[in-house]
Amino acid sequence: MYTLNCNGKLLDLSTPKVMGIINVTPDSFYDGGNTTNLASIVAQASTMLAEGATFLDIGGYSTRPGAKEITTEEELNRVVPAIKAILSKFPDALLSIDTFRSQVALQAINAGACMVNDVSSGLLDDRMIPTIGELKVPYIMMHMRGTPQSMGSQTRYKNLAKEILLYFSERIELAKKVGINDLIVDPGFGFAKTTAQNFELLNILDLFSVLDVPMLVGISRKSMIYKTLETNAEEALNGTTALHAIALQKGASILRVHDVKEAMECVSLLEKLKTPS
Repeated sequence: MYTLNCNGKLLDLSTPKVMGIINVTPDSFYDGGNTTNLASIVAQASTMLAEGATFLDIGGYSTRPGAKEITTEEELNRVVPAIKAILSKFPDALLSIDTFRSQVALQAINAGACMVNDVSSGLLDDRMIPTIGELKVPYIMMHMRGTPQSMGSQTRYKNLAKEILLYFSERIELAKKVGINDLIVDPGFGFAKTTAQNFELLNILDLFSVLDVPMLVGISRKSMIYKTLETNAEEALNGTTALHAIALQKGASILRVHDVKEAMECVSLLEKLKTPS
């Protein structure tokens, strides 16, 4: 059984949890521009919490393929007011900061966030892992190669599973050396991976149990779904739900999603398979 300590609250992950995505950016691939003022941010947080989200993931830097780079100052100006606004209305909300910059992580935690979600596992900022060790907060480490701007050209693997598992074993060892106790791995669907590699990764997802840490899966409305179905992100909810069911069966402890209600229904139905009586 996995647990996470968030703001002194011990969360039991034996039943998978849902993390709602709140992108406070103008250029995210699906919901860019929808939540760029505080009123809309708080409204989205309210909806997601009411629908059952355990966590809300606040991101101010779009990591979609080829995304525009922004300064640390601009990222902070997006996320810190959002965190404060959500917590002023929902003081018990568990907020994650989606960033690869240690300075953003530090200021977001100081503003009230309780978890850091890093697409680079500390590889884009060598102060990140030591900073998390000092903050003593849960840390989500994702697999990626390169940067959001370059990752699309770094999709050559000799053995996808072996290389990602090695990556995580090395990053986990480093994290534990600085005293990070609550670690979560994210295999990184869509990050330095082709559509075919994304499906290969989903098929072998249960192998990541050897790492002995909880796993987060982020496949919500991604191109592996809508390109396969020859549609678009707006039409990818049904496909997302289908793959969420597979991810849960293969060991996902957290689903990071745009659509909380549907993800919660998926969790409830899959849990019923464990205890049908």
